[in-house]
Amino acid sequence: MNTIDVLRHGHRAVQDSLYGLPESAWTTPGACGVWSVKDILAHLASFELLLADVIRSVLRESPTPVLSSYLADPEQFNVTEVTRRREMPPHEVWVEYESAYRSTLTLVTQVPIRVRRLNGMLPWYGAATDLEDFIVYSIYGHKREHAAQIAAYRGQWSQVAWRWDGVTP
Repeated sequence: MNTIDVLRHGHRAVQDSLYGLPESAWTTPGACGVWSVKDILAHLASFELLLADVIRSVLRESPTPVLSSYLADPEQFNVTEVTRRREMPPHEVWVEYESAYRSTLTLVTQVPIRVRRLNGMLPWYGAATDLEDFIVYSIYGHKREHAAQIAAYRGQWSQVAWRWDGVTP
């Protein structure tokens, strides 16, 4: 597996899902339950920051406050992180997400491939898993899931906007 390619493909899925979405649609709830597109992106930004801390933990760097917060209470982590970004404008959430993504790309290159593939490096995630597994399942798969939700929402938004234009199918 090429970890860098996996990270890039996940990021590209998020970018593609946002293409053509009007800015006014970013803050309207309903893209994923009560979450808006901006909330989803806030959630993904928090997971990018989590991944950066996970990589730092593999590199034996500290502190890792985002990872500590996640491990303390994964459910509350989501609520806290999305709420913390609630007042930020959409473009600032995007900048934070993009910056965190760039940071993870830089950090992961510091982890030798053999270390990325060592089982047990993330004991809290599972003894038989490695950093690459975490990246594929918890980051790439997670981004693909939310990108699909955003794309579906974008399609619904386009249909609503189309009807608002007074055009009938």
